[in-house]
Formats: sequence, C-alpha cells, structure tokens
Amino acid sequence: MSRQKDYLNEHLRLTRRFFLGGSAACLSWPSLRAESPELTAALAKLEPYFTVPADFRDVSRGKPLPHSLPEAKRREVGLTRDTWKLDVISDPDNPATLSKQFTRRDGTAFEFADLMRLAEKHAVRFPKVMTCLNIGCPLGTGIWEGVPLRHLIWLTNPSANLRRVYYHGFHNDDPKQLFRSSLPIGRVLEDPYDLPPVVLCYKLNGQWLDPKRGAPVRIVVPEAYGFKSVKWLIRMTLTNLFHANDTYADGNNDIDSPLKTFAATLLVPSVVKPLTPIPVTGYAQVGISGLSKVQVWIHPAGNPWPADDPYFTHAPWTDAEVLGPPKEWGGNLPGGKIPVDTMGFDPKTGQAKSWPLRLGKVHWAAVLPGLPAGEYTLRSRTLDEKKQAQPMPRPFRKSGHSALETVNISVKPAD
Repeated sequence: MSRQKDYLNEHLRLTRRFFLGGSAACLSWPSLRAESPELTAALAKLEPYFTVPADFRDVSRGKPLPHSLPEAKRREVGLTRDTWKLDVISDPDNPATLSKQFTRRDGTAFEFADLMRLAEKHAVRFPKVMTCLNIGCPLGTGIWEGVPLRHLIWLTNPSANLRRVYYHGFHNDDPKQLFRSSLPIGRVLEDPYDLPPVVLCYKLNGQWLDPKRGAPVRIVVPEAYGFKSVKWLIRMTLTNLFHANDTYADGNNDIDSPLKTFAATLLVPSVVKPLTPIPVTGYAQVGISGLSKVQVWIHPAGNPWPADDPYFTHAPWTDAEVLGPPKEWGGNLPGGKIPVDTMGFDPKTGQAKSWPLRLGKVHWAAVLPGLPAGEYTLRSRTLDEKKQAQPMPRPFRKSGHSALETVNISVKPAD
C-alpha cells in the first residue's frame, strides 16, 4: 500500500501540471484530447448538451399517469392544446382582491388560444436543467419556451391582498393524487438576480410539449427543482396566505431550496491495466451559485480519513478540464440551431454569451495517472463561483442532492 501512496503522490504533481494547476477558466477540449489520446473514445461517447425531449427521465405521479391516458380521455379532461382550460381564481378562504377571474364554471377559463395571443408579444426561451430534489442526477436539459406567468396574473387586475400563487396539475379527479406547488407573488412579478421568468411553458427545444413532459401547459421555475415546475397545469389560486402549500413540504423537503452545483461522473472504466492512463468524463450541474471548476481525487480504497474532515476538504484534489460549448447542441433542436432570442445566447451568432450556462450543465474530462495494481476510489467535486467546495454550502439532502459521488476502480493485469 505504501508503494501505491508514493506512486500517487508523484503522479498527482504531474497531473496538476497537466491540468494547468488551478485555472478557473473553462479550458478547450481539443488541447486535452491532443495531449491525451486515451480520452478520444470517452469524449466521443459524451451525451449531447441538450436532451431529446423523449429521452428525459420521467418521475411523473399518478395512477394512471396522466400522460398515459388515451388521447380521447386527454381531450375530455382538457389535456390537449385545443381543449386545455385553466382556472385562475381568488382563494375563497383567504381572498386576494381581483377584479377578474377565469373559471370553467362561468365559461371564462383561460385557454390555449389566449396563451398564444400573449406569446405573440411576450414569449421567452431559456436553457434549464430539470432536476428532481431527491435524485442524484438531472432528468434532462432543454430550452423551455413560455409566457411569463406575471402576464396572466396581471389579467386578473389584482389590487390588494395577494401574497402567494398556488397551482396544481391534473390528478385524475382523485384528491389523494393531487400534486401542487406554490410561489411567492414577488418571484412571479419580478426576476431577481438576472434569473429568467417563471413561465407558463408550452414548448421544449422548439417543439410543442408532449404529454410526458406536461403538455399542453406546465409551469417552469428556472432556478427551482422539478417539483416547482408542475405538469398538466389546470388550476391556479391567488391567495392572501403567507405560506406555501407544496406537496413536497409533507415529505420533509426544503421547498424553497434553489438548484445546487455538483459534479458526477459519466464514463469511468471499472477495470484498467496497471500503469495505464485512465480517461474519465463527467458532468456538473451549474446551480444558483455558479461554477468555477471541477476537481477529481483518486486514492487507494479503504484508506482511513480523519473524522473531522467528512467532505475531504484537505484531500489533494486536482483540477479537471471543464469543456467549452459544444459544436452541436443536440436535443433535436429545429435545424440543429439554438432558437432565436434564447436567453443567454447571442442572437446574431447563436453562441453562449458566457460559459458555463447557469442553471444548466457542463461536461468535464480528466486523465488520471496510470496506477499500480490495487483497488482505488475516485471522487469528483465542484467549486462554485465563491470557491465553495461541494457539498457546501448546503450539504443537507432535503434541500437537494449534492453528496460526493464515490466510484470504484480496479487496477489489475489483463486475464
């Protein structure tokens, strides 16, 4: 084991030089591939930046799942574009002061055609990774298109006693399946910290939402986890209550926690030959705190670590290379191009204005040093824009995933 430690210490010095030691900038992919041919195959297998809508992971709720209903049933309950209706009402128990409401009961429900009229002037598009609060990997990344929710709110002519917006989706007319969420009215009416707006979303990657993604209309909250972006939207209640009513609150979750920054691996060989460089690729979710770098650390498995350093802050971490914007974005975008006027992209060139995109993801790569035979553990982590290392500053599971991933690698001669 001491030979392994000596070998690792020697090669960590080499890999630090290889990774240009401590650069916070996003480095270029070609330089890494040119110096490290072992990475060529691994980089070729990287997932596209944007996810094809049909390939998003699905964590929908409902029995049966609303998107699985036959088309005739979806039409009957208003889950197609030509049958969709949205109730927008004042809370009868804690009323907001409105001069107009939209209801099915009196034939004034807000319809898809009404939404499209708003879209003619107010449509926005922005990239966002969709992530479940309690799952350790994103569900998918896309360009979401919709109308800022505030334009609908203003149609009700609110004048007083409006503190929060409650909303929920179709739930098979079964109260036990009701899934709901909420937002403070301040977040709906204003976009703090240069965030995109909360939207009534109807398109993903330039295509109409499909039933699995929440068609015909869903909420998308840019900085939030997926439970805030309720699918199959059918009802919105404007209330004078000060507190949330989110379904996730009953599950002992932090319902106000924005997206975290964290790293994980994509391709890591489980078995390699001794003294052979080890190519590794991964992704980082770029949360509300941004991203300055990704780091990796490999060490002999089973080595004890001081109990007072549970997040390995004093480990000899090495900078990985954060890959720049891709040449091809993926996601089945129309014409393979970023839709015009997508937030965060230059309208003339179609290129990202800054990198990495906040509230999105980024890929990273590393070449680990060849190692003597033995068992090893690989970890990766992010440092945000304030140089706070994952899982800090919010290490608690109920506020979103950020645990350090552990990957085992066996180094042994070929059979």
